[in-house]
Amino acid sequence: MSDDEIQSVAFTKAELQSERLRIFGVLGFLALLAFVLLFRLFVAHTVSTATHWVWDLLFAAVVAAYELWSLRRVDLALKAATSLPSRFWVLSTVLETSIPAFALAFLTNPQFELAYRPLASSSVLLFFIFIVLSIFRLNPRISILSGIVSSLTYLAAAVYMGWRPPVLGVPAHVTQTAVPLVAIILLATGLIAGAVAKEVRKHVQAALREAETKRALQAVQHDLQVARSIQQSLLPQHTPEIPGFDIAGWNLPADDTGGDYFDWKTLSNGRLVVSLADVTGHGIGPALLASVCRAYARSAFSTVSDLSSALERINQDLSADLTPGRFVTFAAAVCCPGCRDVDVLSAGHGPIFVYSRQSDKFSEMNAQALPFGILPTFASDPPVRLHLQTGDFVLLVTDGFFEWENDRGEQFGIQRLEEGLRASRDLSASEIIKRLHNAVVSFSNGTKQQDDLTAVLIKCERNNNNNEEHMAASL
Repeated sequence: MSDDEIQSVAFTKAELQSERLRIFGVLGFLALLAFVLLFRLFVAHTVSTATHWVWDLLFAAVVAAYELWSLRRVDLALKAATSLPSRFWVLSTVLETSIPAFALAFLTNPQFELAYRPLASSSVLLFFIFIVLSIFRLNPRISILSGIVSSLTYLAAAVYMGWRPPVLGVPAHVTQTAVPLVAIILLATGLIAGAVAKEVRKHVQAALREAETKRALQAVQHDLQVARSIQQSLLPQHTPEIPGFDIAGWNLPADDTGGDYFDWKTLSNGRLVVSLADVTGHGIGPALLASVCRAYARSAFSTVSDLSSALERINQDLSADLTPGRFVTFAAAVCCPGCRDVDVLSAGHGPIFVYSRQSDKFSEMNAQALPFGILPTFASDPPVRLHLQTGDFVLLVTDGFFEWENDRGEQFGIQRLEEGLRASRDLSASEIIKRLHNAVVSFSNGTKQQDDLTAVLIKCERNNNNNEEHMAASL
């Protein structure tokens, strides 16, 4: 129809539904005219039976039949989810806005004086009805066209009825100047209807865009929920059972998906490797990279027994998938069943918190290597071996915990983190993480979580089976 038309199924449907309303409006108006005519004829007796009222009703029936045919075309287009051709709208507009001129020329009451027939006939009012109803076609050009056609056909009908335009210098009859004025008013009405149609069209377009955007967001939200469920299913569903240790992990992304993950896997030599990774950013992109990193890590730990070699292989595989500016911090801890030794190696992830129950102090371990993706080759210091005692624990945690700010812009900080850990040191590993999260949320005072939260806590438990301890130490 017009150059700026929204080329979408939604707009086509809205356009056709609006056309249905317009047709029903025309049919309703024709039914009202027929009712009024019959009431005046047979009840009020204000219309003589000698007039051509039969032709009036027949004319209304013909127009109604045409409108019903148009309604059928619109319903078929709606059912087929297609649009009507441009010629339908143009020809329909020209035809409908010519109907009042036809009624004016051929159905005007002959009792009116000939000079006043173009002005006195009620058929003139039909022009305005059709122009106003053209707004429902949601096209300002169609409304303007209806005004132009109404003005021209009105003048043509007036000429047919004997009206002649005034001549300069010759005294004119009042009707000679009144008829052009009516034509100008009809044209102006079409222009006004076009302006109204333009505004209505804008609102329809805005509503459709909002609806389409809402549907798109709902689809994206659904996909994100699926991605979240998949990502959460990749996290360990059960705590590992390893003599001498109580191990727990926990994750809460800032968005539907996040760039953090934790994992554990039993190695071929019976030891347990616990890992935690943090991909830069959060959302669907980092979530995909986190899943890829998990797959590479599991593959590396399945084939390589040495911790440094395993991380070197992960870096080699993952670097090919990371775009410039992306990197992954990674920490791994290998627990010896029964012997209480933990080997820790960090690729850019830190600090790692180590708590000594005997001295009631924390120590912080920094990274031994750069994060994955910074360099194509991986070079690191040797892993750090920790000899834990009963009650000691190691915490691998992402910076989302201690960098969470409250409503005053103050970060939770490492000191509060250590105080929270110390206050719950005698609890189980999972309970310690839970208490830590509650402390951070309480401190935030309602501020939104800006970064993913992931924590893994390895706590050393009492082990009275010395034989098992010596056997595990020899592995």
